[in-house]
Amino acid sequence: MIRFENHLGFIDISQEFFANLVGTVASSCFGVAGMASSGAVQGIRSLIMRKDLPDQGVRVRGVGDKLVIDLHIIVTYGVNISAIVKSIVHKVRYTVEDATGLSVAKVNVFVDGMKTE
Repeated sequence: MIRFENHLGFIDISQEFFANLVGTVASSCFGVAGMASSGAVQGIRSLIMRKDLPDQGVRVRGVGDKLVIDLHIIVTYGVNISAIVKSIVHKVRYTVEDATGLSVAKVNVFVDGMKTE
């Protein structure tokens, strides 16, 4: 749960909401073949469920009054990785700030693999 306070009171937004929002946005970007598991728990969960989950490869945490987002992606072979990462950072930052009104301090993108089509 990520909690922020404003002049009206407290705002609580679940990790699942952020993970689903960010995972969907990042997966829709050109050149992203999929999301990679970002830890042991996500890896085991995806093996048990036998499918990619919307929150796979996504970690969102609150630092002060801003958000820090970590993404683990798999890219398509032959695309410019730098351009893909810049696109993901801009799209994720815009979407999260537009949907929630909260500021994003950082979007860290980790390229964990490459997939041929």
